[in-house]
Amino acid sequence: MAQILLQTVWFIPCYPLIGGVLSMLWFPAVTRRTGPRPSGYVNAILTLFAFLHGVIALTAIWNQPAGHQLIPWLNVAGLDLTIPVEISAVTVGATVLITGLNLLAQIYAFGYMEMDWGWARFFSLMGLFEAGMCGLVLCNSLFFSYMILEILTLGTYLLVGLWFNQSLVVTGARDAFLTKRVGDLFLLMGVVAILPLAGTWNFDELAVWAQTAKLDPTVATLLTLALIAGPMGKCAQFPLHLWLDEAMEGPLPATILRNTVVVETGAWILIKLQPVIALSPIGMTTTIIVGAATAVGASLIAIAQIDIKRTLSYIVSAYMGLVFIAVGTGQAQTALTLIFAYTLAMGLLVMSIGSVVWNTVTQDIRSLGGLWGKRPISAISFIVGSAGLVGLPPFGCFWGLEELTSGLSEAKPLLLGIVLFVNGVTAFGLVRVFGLVFGGKPKQMTERSPEVHWPFILPMTVLMGFTLHVPHLLAAWQLLPGASLNYTASGLLVVSTAIGIAAGAFVYLNEKWEKPVRIGSQALQDFFAYDFYTAQLYRVTVIFAVGLVAQVISWVDRNIVDGFANLIGFATVFGGQSLKYNVNGQTQFYALTILFGVALLGLLVSWPLLVRLSLIVGG
Repeated sequence: MAQILLQTVWFIPCYPLIGGVLSMLWFPAVTRRTGPRPSGYVNAILTLFAFLHGVIALTAIWNQPAGHQLIPWLNVAGLDLTIPVEISAVTVGATVLITGLNLLAQIYAFGYMEMDWGWARFFSLMGLFEAGMCGLVLCNSLFFSYMILEILTLGTYLLVGLWFNQSLVVTGARDAFLTKRVGDLFLLMGVVAILPLAGTWNFDELAVWAQTAKLDPTVATLLTLALIAGPMGKCAQFPLHLWLDEAMEGPLPATILRNTVVVETGAWILIKLQPVIALSPIGMTTTIIVGAATAVGASLIAIAQIDIKRTLSYIVSAYMGLVFIAVGTGQAQTALTLIFAYTLAMGLLVMSIGSVVWNTVTQDIRSLGGLWGKRPISAISFIVGSAGLVGLPPFGCFWGLEELTSGLSEAKPLLLGIVLFVNGVTAFGLVRVFGLVFGGKPKQMTERSPEVHWPFILPMTVLMGFTLHVPHLLAAWQLLPGASLNYTASGLLVVSTAIGIAAGAFVYLNEKWEKPVRIGSQALQDFFAYDFYTAQLYRVTVIFAVGLVAQVISWVDRNIVDGFANLIGFATVFGGQSLKYNVNGQTQFYALTILFGVALLGLLVSWPLLVRLSLIVGG
């Protein structure tokens, strides 16, 4: 049975795709009779099938060499577009992580969207996302991975814009789509350019080709920069990071996926392309610079936000920046470990704050407080998620961050300092959110805020258990350092975490410290709160330039292109109106007109000859 499911592992993306199609059958007429809930239940059942298929297949592939399957699609004119599928413990395990997390998110949505009638659209799009991400991790082709990323970009637009009757939702969906398209456009250039150079789009073959490839430095630089641009947009890296912040306007159950596995699709492609990016030192340096700038900037922006959801969105960008640093320094395995631990912890954090938002009807952390006694399960979930996200032993991300800092401790001391700084600031920011939401005394919005019902509690509790067991899973997979633990790097990591937690507790769990907290000048706080004024910078640069070009093109189109077309139309109408008066039914008049036209045409054709004859005669 396990071997059969392993051989058909390519069918895992089909389960949620079928579930999404079935959910779409709940048209308004059907929904009026049955209600919207059956559409969600059908999708969740198909997701459960995909999860069980992946779990059984994972037991069969465990400790076994990777296998490959080929799915024929198109072979024409020398272009072979066969879909290669990689079957390994990593890829099958990734599908288990995606389907399991999506199943929990769908159960969570049963409670969060209880009063919403758009279940059919929402769950069908959740199924589309799950199918796309499962297909992405199984696909071993850069070309088909790009196609899947484009589908996910469209899905992001539709899912963020689910509540399309709100202006902020429409703006967020539009900006998310357009920002991702910028990175996708450059990635497409890289996908097209690499085929004639390497002769393949297969990731394994690209890695082999990169070991012996001899490219012109300029070509290698341009190629790697194009390949990096796509993951930059997907992972919300500077300067293509604003979309994730605005995407928070969408339904929060979708944010559980977006802040975890969706943003990691770009990191997955980046890890797969790491051997190719290593062909250019400038490409590797760019990856490090982008990751470091995003990690530092986003972590600082996060502690200045008053919207609880946007606080987490910037932490997402910061941690994806750490993944970029890991890939840029050649630590691909460390990046995978960090991604796995981060996924569970961030998913738990989003669930925890989502339950708070759901029944307090506010996202402003200044209006919250005193929920520790009223919402114990949500509070404990937030604590466990926070512990699993920062460098706090023995929780999950500590081991990924420890591997990263150990690899940077000797050769890259500056990057080591950046990782420690980001870890400390993130710990400070998470304690800040906990203190403002769960600490202190109840406020007007939290006086009556009971614990949420079972669709929230069940997925939070299950995910809390997995988050706590991440170290055991890493130990079973032989991913813990053991005797090779770098005590210096580990000690520095723990110290940075302790400093961040202590500083956050001293400020935000201290009743004597006046709230809202003022740290530094108001101008400095605004600088971080408004995202380094990135949106305003876009308006005066990119948006202004695009708008100016659009106005020029509009003027040319209206006055020159349309003017010429209108001139031809006017001449035709005038000619037709003039000729209609010459229609009198007399044959001799028509013949005279034709003769006159032929004579005029002959005169025009022979005019150069007549001019030459006149010159000869005159001479």
